[in-house]
Amino acid sequence: MWAPLQCLQMTILLSSVARGFFVAPSTTALRRLSRPSDSDFDVHSGALLAPILIPRVPGTPGSLKVLRHFQDFFGNSLPDWSVTTQNSSYTTPLSKGKKIPFVNFVATKDPPWVAPGDVGRLVLVAHYDSKLTPEGFIGATDSAAPCAIILQVARSIDAALTRRWKKLKEEGDEMAMEEERGVMVLLLDGEEAWQSWTDTDSLYGARDLAQHWESQYHAPLSARKTHLANIDLFILLDLLGSAAPKIPSYFPTTHWAYTGFAHLEQQLRAEGLFASHKANPGSWFHEVDKDKGQWYGGMVQDDHVPFMQRGVEVLHIIPSPFPRVWHEMIDDGDHLDMDTVKDWAVLTTAWMVGALGLEDYLESPAPAPGRRGTKTEL
Repeated sequence: MWAPLQCLQMTILLSSVARGFFVAPSTTALRRLSRPSDSDFDVHSGALLAPILIPRVPGTPGSLKVLRHFQDFFGNSLPDWSVTTQNSSYTTPLSKGKKIPFVNFVATKDPPWVAPGDVGRLVLVAHYDSKLTPEGFIGATDSAAPCAIILQVARSIDAALTRRWKKLKEEGDEMAMEEERGVMVLLLDGEEAWQSWTDTDSLYGARDLAQHWESQYHAPLSARKTHLANIDLFILLDLLGSAAPKIPSYFPTTHWAYTGFAHLEQQLRAEGLFASHKANPGSWFHEVDKDKGQWYGGMVQDDHVPFMQRGVEVLHIIPSPFPRVWHEMIDDGDHLDMDTVKDWAVLTTAWMVGALGLEDYLESPAPAPGRRGTKTEL
């Protein structure tokens, strides 16, 4: 990703009509959420994170190894998800006319009764490639840790989704079934520039996929015209894993989703469920009260841009300022703040539980009672 020195600053008043509804999970539900274990998130041996902490420049053996890690994870842990890849190839400023392969990884879980053209999805997104230079660059925050966080979130909500959909189908509530959303994990290749950031030397995988999905049509009479139109919200995680991040609210139309994250962050902190709180008690989502003024959606160029240009709603979860390790060799596993990484996994899981209505379908009742969640318009 790249932040230009001069950026478009939009001054937009939020509509009085909220863009989304959010069910705030109760304290009981938050205590049911599984916290990532060291066996998954140890930077040297963790089953989810460690395999991604290698150089993974597009078209190299490291990139293929990480792609196979994603495929193995879903094949072994989440076998009922639909897994596919989308391939493209482009020359780069440093490839001397050779076309470099870019492979996007896509995993989807939709309600079993829904047709492909009739479902909206919440899409969790990160890029998995690393920079060509400096040689040996890992990119732990950029974006190995976000990829591992997303894998953890998918696994954490999978069983609850299955139970919810089974119950809805048994009850035969056609209206509720029609409104149900699916979930997609989208791990993109080729985000990084090979030489210097331009419109053509960056976002290789995202640009190709957005164009492809825009032109890929569903069957006639489908509720959604194209595959791009299946995306209800594009939730992009990037540069996460350093301590005490500050996350702005970039877009007014998705401030409702940002507010949900902010609410849950404070709830988790208050309940002692944020491991990084003692060392860094300040709020990550610090613009919760923002309702007018400057929105910096044009500041950070990232994988959301080709989708946003085609009308997709985006929640961009990226700190500003960037972490000090950004594009430095020290952006490696040893410089991750692991309490923060794990807190991101818990917080993102909690948000998905609220957005998908999963509270009543989580496993293991909490040992202490908590209030029921209430639906609030954000």
